[in-house]
Amino acid sequence: MNADIEKLKIIISGSDNIVFFGGAGVSTESGIPDFRSADGLYSETQPQSDRPEFAYPPETILSHSFFMSYTEEFYRFYREKMLYPDAKPNDAHKALAELEKRGKLKAVITQNVDGLHTEAGSTNVLELHGSALRNICMSCKECYPIEKIINADGIPLCLCGGIIKPDVVLYKETLDPSVMAKATRAIYNADTLIVGGTSLNVYPAAGMINHYRGDKLILINKSETPYDRYADLIIRESIGLTLSEALKQ
Repeated sequence: MNADIEKLKIIISGSDNIVFFGGAGVSTESGIPDFRSADGLYSETQPQSDRPEFAYPPETILSHSFFMSYTEEFYRFYREKMLYPDAKPNDAHKALAELEKRGKLKAVITQNVDGLHTEAGSTNVLELHGSALRNICMSCKECYPIEKIINADGIPLCLCGGIIKPDVVLYKETLDPSVMAKATRAIYNADTLIVGGTSLNVYPAAGMINHYRGDKLILINKSETPYDRYADLIIRESIGLTLSEALKQ
């Protein structure tokens, strides 16, 4: 065990109100690509003149206005690049669920929409950007599972004829204020805040860690973030490996 992980183990041992704030990097070990790294979704799917797989950049396709105007093209991209129904929780998800079971972790705040924290056993999961596992008819509000989206031909439609929309926050949409309030309160009350797998460049979610008032801010991320200078401990290792090692008795 390296020295930084040993420090994290000591911090966890002395904490009883830990909050974890995570991004796309938490799920890369489950085979789900992140967004902004060199191998991430955004670099992989940028329009190219010799390979016009998609005519628009991901940020455009994943916006509310694009969904409303070009719904079928949105779903072509969404099915191919955003849905990973066979992904399973990795060591990071499992370690966080175990940390909650021990009574130390009070909340998982995630920017991910894959539902893997809940599948791993975490119960207090605050999904800032919603969940791809929930899909809601825009007309009658009937809720559908992810299979409805995967198996639909073109635009998925409700029995009432309405268009079904994923319960995820698209660009130009606002985050759920009740989820934001719960997440803010959890961060404010935390004695230890562990941040993992996020560039901390996407707002307003990234700005939420400004509400932390404790003195144990841990960053587990392979690249630098704008908040590195505020961190009490920075670990550049795999999140799954780091948390699994830190939880060993």
